[in-house]
Amino acid sequence: MSFRGPLADRVAIRELIETYAHGVMTRDADLWGATWTDDAYWALPEFPDLGGFSGKAAIVEGWVGSMKVYGLDNCTKPMIYVATPGSIVVEGDTATAVVYTSEIFDDPTSGKRLRVRGRYDDELVRAGEGWLFQRRTYRTMLVE
Repeated sequence: MSFRGPLADRVAIRELIETYAHGVMTRDADLWGATWTDDAYWALPEFPDLGGFSGKAAIVEGWVGSMKVYGLDNCTKPMIYVATPGSIVVEGDTATAVVYTSEIFDDPTSGKRLRVRGRYDDELVRAGEGWLFQRRTYRTMLVE
């Protein structure tokens, strides 16, 4: 089974994933940044201009910079970003998830509109009464 653990925790993690996506769609750095632990790691190995970021401050700073070039209509509009969990497994105060993404943005190099499908492999931790991303690793699955 791809979804295991207490239902309340799985719903909270799903809402975290949706909050992350909403932060992208609204370019809200505070909202988006609030989904990470202070010592998180964000790995983007297929995007050499981004690479990986250690620590929440570096992650948010890198994301804010990327949102200046990854958008629509010469970045006057945010990219389209939808995230769907394929798996959420909760074990106590830690969890793992697989999240599939669908993104539409204008490539900053070519200007061509791209439709990208990707996959996040996530590690999460319970922080206080909520869940946060501890580590996210993104891989591209399809580029159209």
